[in-house]
Amino acid sequence: MKAKFRHSALITLAVTLVAASLSVPASKKSELPEFTEDGLQLRPDSRLAIVYAEPGADLSGYKRVKLLDAYVAFKKNWERDQRSSSAQPLKLTAKDVERIRTDLAEGFHEVFSESLEQGGFPVVEDADADVLLVRPAIIDLDVNAPDTMTSGRNRSYVQSAGEMTLYLELYDSVTGDLIAKALDRKVDRQNTGFYTWASRATNRAAANRILKGWADILVNALTEAHASGANAEAAVEAEAQ
Repeated sequence: MKAKFRHSALITLAVTLVAASLSVPASKKSELPEFTEDGLQLRPDSRLAIVYAEPGADLSGYKRVKLLDAYVAFKKNWERDQRSSSAQPLKLTAKDVERIRTDLAEGFHEVFSESLEQGGFPVVEDADADVLLVRPAIIDLDVNAPDTMTSGRNRSYVQSAGEMTLYLELYDSVTGDLIAKALDRKVDRQNTGFYTWASRATNRAAANRILKGWADILVNALTEAHASGANAEAAVEAEAQ
């Protein structure tokens, strides 16, 4: 495969897009550059905050998906802020941090795989002409009340579990050609006027709600591409008759 999927390059691109998305309101996408350095064009009417795609990109030929493991990165200074803002000393260990990363990466694969399979797009391991390669990352992860292994009887109550940002790249699995990349930030729903107990289970449920929304967007994009491709083929056949 031509493309080399290096996390360092992915994070550099993602951070650039995050900065752009935070500085430009959704109503002013036109202020973003129309083209990226790799020739992708801004899609102003996308369901995600920022989407760049290859001009004329067509996903209708992809019937299966190869899903790479999600890279997970916390918000800058997240660990330090957690320790300083806690009402009681928070014994957040390296194992706790790694467990949160692992849980989210596994949750990403489970949620996206299930949504893709249900949508009619099998998740496979091999590259092929009809296989779309999806390279994901979750960045700026901010968990408001992480459930540590040493929490004991202490409980944390929050109005929202936190927030995270999706950075996604789509490639042709055979050629390694970059087809599109997207970025979207989501905050867990706010419990107006009351607080709920935060635990590993509630944090996982909140993450899954956000992941499901993103997964559905990908499935819908593939479904619409297939429908559009089928209509185009029908129109060509009708003209030929």
